[in-house]
Amino acid sequence: MKSRFFKFYPGLALMSFIAVFMLTLPATGLADDSGKFKIGITQIVTHPALDANRRGFIDQMEKEGFVEGKDVEYDYRNPEGDMSLAASIAQKFVSQKVDMILAIATPTAQACVNAVKNTDIPVVFGAVTDPVSAGLVDSWESPGGQVTGISDWADVGAQIQLILDIVPEVKKIGVIYNSGETNSKIQVEELKKVAPNLGIDKVVEASAATTANVMGAAQSLMGRVDAVWVPTDNTVVSAFEAVVKVCEDNQIPVFAADTATVKRGAIGTPGIDYYVLGLEDGKIAARILSGTPPANIPVKKVPMTDLYLNPAAAERMGVSIPPSVLGRASKIINE
Repeated sequence: MKSRFFKFYPGLALMSFIAVFMLTLPATGLADDSGKFKIGITQIVTHPALDANRRGFIDQMEKEGFVEGKDVEYDYRNPEGDMSLAASIAQKFVSQKVDMILAIATPTAQACVNAVKNTDIPVVFGAVTDPVSAGLVDSWESPGGQVTGISDWADVGAQIQLILDIVPEVKKIGVIYNSGETNSKIQVEELKKVAPNLGIDKVVEASAATTANVMGAAQSLMGRVDAVWVPTDNTVVSAFEAVVKVCEDNQIPVFAADTATVKRGAIGTPGIDYYVLGLEDGKIAARILSGTPPANIPVKKVPMTDLYLNPAAAERMGVSIPPSVLGRASKIINE
């Protein structure tokens, strides 16, 4: 009977074949009929390191065969630190039924992970310090669910040791951060753990909830600390020039946790290359679009391979970088 049915209605046979074929495709499909994957990209603020993460991702995707305009379309959004807008952007991506979201930085990743619940949209994150503490994944090795990515976890001890290599007399370190950012709180807690073992007597905290508060937070540390260290905090780094001005005016050396900030006036830091981090994000995204579930892709850390130093910035803060430290630099900036 079945063969006779299809004999007289070949069109229905073809439609049945297509339906079965579509059911065998991977869960991640094309968002529309254009033949292109649609990927939403969101980062919490404009920030050199986060921008590099995004560029690296797009460049690696092209190397993987996902060429912008041909194989993939990107919808880039930036809430510029506004968390309500970050949540709206995440919801917009979900309503558009994008094939994937790249969420750069912890706050935007949290917004996106919350938005994709009860959907099959995968989220790849970048520049997230501790994805477990941030509630993004179950564990580093077994993320679970539909989320995975690349961490920018840095060795805080190595960063503080650099401060001591350049300014050995430092005993009190000031740290400026937004206490509402999970990634920043984790780094400050790590600073408190490593400081005593490095001979640091006191860690003095100053919180800045918005970029408008950054200068005031920096000023509150003056006269109380021997040096200032800024973690990879999205709020503070967005207004980093305010920190530099205060520290230059008061001859207090300032160091940072990401290499892009050295060009903007920090004395230096050992750190990761956020462009490389973006390349790793691109590799993960390509695997997912090719059918590998995010739950089966462990979260990776990017190794610290760089040492950026800015002798000109050091001089403006009354500090001279020893030749032995300069000799270790992978990049010297004089701005």
